[in-house]
Amino acid sequence: MSAFLPLLDKRAIVTGGSRGIGAAIVRKLAEQGAHVGFTFASSPDAAQGLVDEILAKGGKAFALQADSANVASLQTAIRAAAERLGGLDILVNNAGVLVHALIDDVVEVDFDKTMAINVRAPFFAIQEAARHMQAGGRIINVSSNTAVSAAVPGSAVYGLSKSAVTAMTRSLAHEFAPKGITVNAIQPGPTRTDMTSGMEDYIIGMVPAGRLAEASEPAALVAYLAGPDAGFINGTGLTIDGAMTA
Repeated sequence: MSAFLPLLDKRAIVTGGSRGIGAAIVRKLAEQGAHVGFTFASSPDAAQGLVDEILAKGGKAFALQADSANVASLQTAIRAAAERLGGLDILVNNAGVLVHALIDDVVEVDFDKTMAINVRAPFFAIQEAARHMQAGGRIINVSSNTAVSAAVPGSAVYGLSKSAVTAMTRSLAHEFAPKGITVNAIQPGPTRTDMTSGMEDYIIGMVPAGRLAEASEPAALVAYLAGPDAGFINGTGLTIDGAMTA
């Protein structure tokens, strides 16, 4: 008997999908049967490596280069994915940047880059992707547990951007619900990626669970929200942080 694939033939686009949580999301969606396009800003070798890995396992994936800080570039990539796939069923806004600095050390260029990639990009990605979606569509934003609680000093810029993502999620859920499209956010806490490399021991001390999340864990939550059983979950931010902000 063949395995049940809850996302069989679903058409997905993931922004920032070549590494970290994004790559784990791409893998999970593909494992569950989706045809997955993903964007990457740099490192084409890493992006192609992920595509090759998925294809070797019998999945379907392709990569598109796009700068999430550039609205035209991002929307062009989403439009290209929709044209290649014949529409879209799933958008995952994962691309993001982390600025960790006390307010005296924050410079305008870093503030603006954070807002451009973490806030403006998902807004305009949704604008474009929704044009190619029908009832049953799923929009999932990767926010952060810093939208719930500021765990440490120096998280103001990042937390501000992710709070905006969660607020946007709630508002757009009202807008898209009549169309049969859900809009949700996941709010991961510390996750084992290159962003946390070298800081694991420090971070683990703040997590009641006593460990970091593996990237596959937030990816599994995304896959559930993208699936057939999550149609009545809408406008929420689901935190996955080992009780860090409980």
